[in-house]
Amino acid sequence: MEEKEYRDKIRSALNESVEIKKKIAEECIGDIIGAAKIIVECFKNGKKVLLCGNGGSAADAQHIAGEFVVRLTSQRNRRALPAISLSTDTSVITACANDYGFENIFLRQVEALGNIGDVLVGITTSGNSPNVINALKRANDLGVRTISLLGAGGGKAKGISDVDIIIPGDHVCRIQEGHSVVGHILCDTVESMMFEED
Repeated sequence: MEEKEYRDKIRSALNESVEIKKKIAEECIGDIIGAAKIIVECFKNGKKVLLCGNGGSAADAQHIAGEFVVRLTSQRNRRALPAISLSTDTSVITACANDYGFENIFLRQVEALGNIGDVLVGITTSGNSPNVINALKRANDLGVRTISLLGAGGGKAKGISDVDIIIPGDHVCRIQEGHSVVGHILCDTVESMMFEED
């Protein structure tokens, strides 16, 4: 490819990403606010947020958990908020995958760590990740509130959670970019709702 073709390809990808974010602004704001309210209630009641996902979604789960535990920006210096990514404990994940199957790696952790009033955030770009779906269903059984970050129309996970935030796109990269943006906005909204008086 010539340099001009690379430039055109990169410009096209950036424009596609911008268009997805415009659609998020049109279609997802109500769901983001609904999810933020659930998380705020959780934190105010002394409960915790659990997060799970695979691959890039595992990285998103860790990223969001880190923002809650530490802080989103230095402009709002607030107390730490309890959040745990379920994709970080390799001993638990590999033991569970070996003994109970990969489809149960998050379900087992939800059973161990989830309590009534906690929140589970499940992240899957396709909406069809069995281990995320199983964890969301088990969380519902246990009285753990549930939020899903999805894409591609929501897949099989659509409708399982209390709130679905569905990125309006089908390309995995663009959906993941949308999840990253929504993660930051969700954290900022939660912080604003909890600490705006400060």
